[in-house]
Amino acid sequence: MQEIDIGQVVRQSGIPASTLRYYESRGLIAPLGRNGLRRVYDASVMQRLALIALGRAAGFSLQEIGSMLGDDGVPVIDRPQLQRRADDLDRHIARLQALRDGLRHTAHCRHADHLQCPTFQRLMRSALRRQRREGDGRR
Repeated sequence: MQEIDIGQVVRQSGIPASTLRYYESRGLIAPLGRNGLRRVYDASVMQRLALIALGRAAGFSLQEIGSMLGDDGVPVIDRPQLQRRADDLDRHIARLQALRDGLRHTAHCRHADHLQCPTFQRLMRSALRRQRREGDGRR
C-alpha cells in the first residue's frame, strides 16, 4: 500500500487542503492516519478524488456522489440516476442551443426594430415562459 500525505495529494490533484478536509468531514475520503501533523492517505485517494470531480462536473451534489462511492473503493453506480442526469443535461443543452440560435438571429436580423421581428418575439415569449416556470432566482 502506497501512502501519500496531504501535501502530495494537494500537489497531484490541485485540490486545496481545505477541500480535502471538507470531503473528509462529509465522509467522501478518509485518511489512513497522520504522520506528525499531516494527514496521510492511501494512494487510491487520487482515484476517489477523480470520481468526485467527475460527479461534480456532471452536476451531482456531494451527497449524491457520496452515495455512489463504495466504502470498499468500488463505485456503486446508480445507472437510472445517471440516465436522469443525462436527460437533464439534454434538456439544458437544448435550451442553451435555442438561446444561442436566437441570439445569433437577433445579431444578424434584417429588421431595423427587433421588436418587429417574429423570431425575436418568439425568443422573448419563450424567455418569459421559462422565467415563470423556473422563477427568477430572487425568491
